[in-house]
Amino acid sequence: MSWQSYHQNLLRDPQLGFSLDLSLMDIPADFTSRMESQIQKAFSDMRALEAGAIANPDEGRRVGHYWLRNPNLAPSDELKQAITQPIITLKQFAQHILDGTITPPAGGVFQQILLIGIGGSALGPQLVAEALGQNARLPIFFFDNTDPAGIDAVLAKLSKIGLAQTLVLIISKSGGTAETRNGMLEAKAAWNAAGLDFGRHSAAVTGVHSTLDRYAEEQHFLARFPMEDWIGGRTSVLSIVGLVPAALQGLDIDSLLAGAAAMDAKTRSPEAASNPAMRLALAWHHASDGKGARHMVVLPYKDSLVLFSKYLQQLVMESLGKRLDLDGNIVHQGLTVYGNKGATDQHAYVQQLRDGVDNFFATFIEVRQGRDGPSIEVDPGTTSADYLQGFLRGTRKALHDSGRKSLTLSIPQVTPFHLGLLIALFERSVSFYASLVHINAYHQPGVEAGKKAAGEFLTTLATVRSLLTPAAQTADQIATTAKADPEDVYHCLTHLAANGQAKVSTGTTAATDAFTI
Repeated sequence: MSWQSYHQNLLRDPQLGFSLDLSLMDIPADFTSRMESQIQKAFSDMRALEAGAIANPDEGRRVGHYWLRNPNLAPSDELKQAITQPIITLKQFAQHILDGTITPPAGGVFQQILLIGIGGSALGPQLVAEALGQNARLPIFFFDNTDPAGIDAVLAKLSKIGLAQTLVLIISKSGGTAETRNGMLEAKAAWNAAGLDFGRHSAAVTGVHSTLDRYAEEQHFLARFPMEDWIGGRTSVLSIVGLVPAALQGLDIDSLLAGAAAMDAKTRSPEAASNPAMRLALAWHHASDGKGARHMVVLPYKDSLVLFSKYLQQLVMESLGKRLDLDGNIVHQGLTVYGNKGATDQHAYVQQLRDGVDNFFATFIEVRQGRDGPSIEVDPGTTSADYLQGFLRGTRKALHDSGRKSLTLSIPQVTPFHLGLLIALFERSVSFYASLVHINAYHQPGVEAGKKAAGEFLTTLATVRSLLTPAAQTADQIATTAKADPEDVYHCLTHLAANGQAKVSTGTTAATDAFTI
């Protein structure tokens, strides 16, 4: 590590307040030139993507998240209108909620939000709420799973203000996603039990004419916002999916989009040396041998960015975790992401990062300003922010002294503008990296396979439930009748027993456990 290496490998934009330090990634000087053909292909792929090429061949869809912050890039006037008009409408709706023009049926004003969604329909809004929520006018809560105990815990929190003052926002492209549908039905049951009209407390973000869209119309929801068909969940945070909940919290969505637009403009540079997204993608490629050989550990040194690694898990891993390349060859590509926050992780897994398995590179995220306002001295001449900076720099150096790679992203503050900037940087880096390793970042066949398998289990569960009788039976016996796998049947039976729908007499082994109705 040297001063010369630092300034030669530092890419910064003082106007944006952003910098990318790759000096500790140990990238050879000739690496970029050796990757030149892949780099030019990646730039070409990006131009085609932004021009409206079909990017998801499984569904015949374009991918247009870059148009969201610059509608003039949309390949047709119809698409441009589909971006601009909903933003006008959602701003009006949010303002009417916040100023009390739209009120709950029982009177008063809406004082909190319940968002029901899964995957990108929850992860993006959660990131924004955590990062910027200290300025929110309405607090937001989430149903982001189908765990009934988790649902009950959130309902208990909502009850402190009351369901009557809670606005429900349901986000699902189809309306058929099981976790979101279950959350909506659970919420509706809670509202009904409280004697409240669920529809008059609700709004939906969904596809036009979807199951949820029709349901929302039937139930007289307060509003329905059209979800873009050409936006995937992992790139939806700056679409209607993320903008509606952000606006309802009173956050500055214009600045959020402006930050993303500024990074988009920066990362359209056709020169790899001056393009931070390409530089980041090349660093990933070098660190992981272009095969995901090392994990990416994300360490934001700011509490408000604690969910950034969770957000990046979906963006990066769902985009890059692919079995086949574009030619149909089996490649098993991917880039594993995990992390929490600094300096907390120094008291958790940084010990292994420094001294254990060398199978990662670290991504430090520095927020230069410690707090908005003066700080006390916790030691003579030293503040808490000084310590945080010391821990970041110390951990970074300790890792490098142990031969471990890291890069550092720096922003001045966590503002809507700079959060949008970071989101856009990683979105484009993911797209570039996918091109560099010759895979499609914009389909997810593995996700659909998991949904299919879950559906098959639920079908078996229904069959097993119907075969229970007062006479004791083992899993083998029921499996023979059901013509199903005995292990699957056993898991169905133990689930039913744990939830009061069956009784079990425990045997000496799982095979001798006996179940009755």
